[in-house]
Amino acid sequence: MLPNMDYSELPRALQHMLERGRSTAVQALPRRSFLKLTGTLGLAVGIFPHLAAAQSTDAGEVPTALKPTEQPSAFVQIAPNGEVMVTINRLEFGQGVQTALPMILAEELDADWNLVRSQLGTNNMAYVDPLFGMHLTGGSNTIKNSFTQYRELGARVRAMLLAATADRWNVDVSALRTEAGAVLASDGRKLGYGELAEAAMALPVPQKITLKDPKDFRIIGKPTQRLDAKAKSSGQQSFGIDFKLPGQLTAVVARPPVFGAKIASLDDSAARAIKGVKAVLRVPLDRGAEGVAVVADGYWQASQGRDALKVEWDASKVEKVDTETLLAQFREMATQTGPRQFDADMAPLATAPLSLEAEFVFPYLAHAAMEPLNCTVRLSDDRAEIWMGSQSAGLDAGAAATALGLKPEQVVVNVQTSGGGFGRRFSSSSDTIIEACQIAKAAKAAGLDAPVRTLWSREDDMKGGYYRPLHLHRAHIGFDKEGNVLAWDHSIVGQSILTGTVFEQFMVKNGIDAATTEGMRNPYPLPMRLTVHHPVVNVPVLWWRSVGSTHTAFVMETLLDDIARATDQDPVAYRMKMFGNEHIRHRDALQLAVDKSGYGSKTLAEGRAWGVAVHESFASVVAYVVEASVVDGQPKLHRVTAGVHCNLAVNPRTVEAQVQGAAIMGLSTCLAGAEITLKDGIVEQGNFSEFTVARITDVPEFDVNIVPSADAPTGMGEPGLPPLAPAFANAISRLTGKPVRQMPFNLA
Repeated sequence: MLPNMDYSELPRALQHMLERGRSTAVQALPRRSFLKLTGTLGLAVGIFPHLAAAQSTDAGEVPTALKPTEQPSAFVQIAPNGEVMVTINRLEFGQGVQTALPMILAEELDADWNLVRSQLGTNNMAYVDPLFGMHLTGGSNTIKNSFTQYRELGARVRAMLLAATADRWNVDVSALRTEAGAVLASDGRKLGYGELAEAAMALPVPQKITLKDPKDFRIIGKPTQRLDAKAKSSGQQSFGIDFKLPGQLTAVVARPPVFGAKIASLDDSAARAIKGVKAVLRVPLDRGAEGVAVVADGYWQASQGRDALKVEWDASKVEKVDTETLLAQFREMATQTGPRQFDADMAPLATAPLSLEAEFVFPYLAHAAMEPLNCTVRLSDDRAEIWMGSQSAGLDAGAAATALGLKPEQVVVNVQTSGGGFGRRFSSSSDTIIEACQIAKAAKAAGLDAPVRTLWSREDDMKGGYYRPLHLHRAHIGFDKEGNVLAWDHSIVGQSILTGTVFEQFMVKNGIDAATTEGMRNPYPLPMRLTVHHPVVNVPVLWWRSVGSTHTAFVMETLLDDIARATDQDPVAYRMKMFGNEHIRHRDALQLAVDKSGYGSKTLAEGRAWGVAVHESFASVVAYVVEASVVDGQPKLHRVTAGVHCNLAVNPRTVEAQVQGAAIMGLSTCLAGAEITLKDGIVEQGNFSEFTVARITDVPEFDVNIVPSADAPTGMGEPGLPPLAPAFANAISRLTGKPVRQMPFNLA
């Protein structure tokens, strides 16, 4: 779900933003707040009018009143052999939209699925999110927001193919039908789409079309193998890091060990002496820092050159964060009064028959995508072409234009398939693309007239930010013997991911970042007082897969289990009682997980226990029933049964894969070593040997079950993550008799 928003301040805030200059699109643009703003008001181009000009417009003038997002020519190309190429208006980074979106379009097109292909788009205005008006892959919104769009695109092309056939055969369109990539007449005549495509695409695009009745779907809703499965499983898939142009050079950057530090002194003589090194350049970096870029023939030469640098850093003017000290400060802050999101009466706390108090700690987390950050830039005198895995190609193009001194329309961003992202490829500061552009510009000024690929190593990626913020929660709950909550006093302390961005005025209300508190209280009718503190810390933070729900779901679902245990109630029955007659999707998802798992009817192996959790995020509900044990003092997850309510599942295989992947990512946060810590301002983890992610031996058995629905689909990229950790923790608590209050789990 998106954070709540107060619309009363919009006119003043919009005026203030415009006064600051229309180039603010290159500033920090938070994913979730931009979604809420533009999703409700359609203001993306209105606020940032240069975005419309920032796109490639090779197609020329729009021939009808249809929007660019509705023009088939930008999305569908049919080859003479009948192959249908569908262009995707998002980044594909493992979530499967490069298959799901073509499925939606092919359904209405009546295409032969065996002949459907897909490719990624650019920062062309056609490829903005049709609801939000900006280029965006995030918030689990791809299928949710483009479902109708891609259906209509397919239906328009189908109508044009029928019209072209009717013209050729001199028959009425009503006498024709389509099937598996061909137009058929009642007399047996047949023409393949490839034979008709040229004539069809020259026809006017129909504004009004008729969509299929869902009962007639033959592709949507069917488990379908991904179009990129063969390439990825055989090692043939090209990612952004693999992209290469003739004569291309590679740059790596020596970054300061403390965020925001600058260069005190530099001796680059040894680096310049290394064979293959072409230039050593001082460049500005994100957050006011400075760095040294080594440009060379390849990554090995560049990294060797970087190792040879002698750099002394000046961190005297920036905070040097220490995690333990920071936690002590957070604990003190949690006891203080502050801004409140909910403000229920806390008087019943003093007289409640039962009560509990709890403190939770959630560490900084790295995004840790398998493919580190990368960006390739080719400059000419009046143009820049860029290749990168971007979750917001239009906004990154605007940032690149500002960095390069170009007009937005002179920049083209070619979106590349990425090996994961989890929010990191939509930075609030566009740091990756700005850094790459600064290096390419400096290299060109140094006489290197060649494309430059900037690569981050794994260590660069993990030590260089951004992170899921560290959070501390503190709760004091009063309840009766039936488990009725009488008062719930709650505090959250953690950095804001939206403060300092152009959306602070919309999404940080009364001093509270809505992305921090999402998932608190709902869907449960709880009398809660929620106090929130946002300390300013010299650690760069950003959304991380499922954003605030990464910590709020854990707190809510483990505390509810605590209350159920304290009042001797079954945790499933207790939640069902809390749902009441509302929240049918929560009830259905949880019941499906219960039924499929055997919870309440199956006897578990000795030493195992059930764990339950259910949570809604991004408009989808996921419930988990898990089996877990403690082996040699360490928690072990054996089996996960999921109940998923995402309305219509376009591709059930994708839903299953997303739930499994998100659950494994959630499992990773539970395992020892799954945290980013700082000492004297320096991040202590630099690779997977120091930052834990789940290995194959950690992965449980999965059984993913989807609640049947014909309603318009909701998102699935993120909702599978939040409830995994609390379900696991609840099982461990039942085994040990002790609540789990810390991430990663600490059973000592």
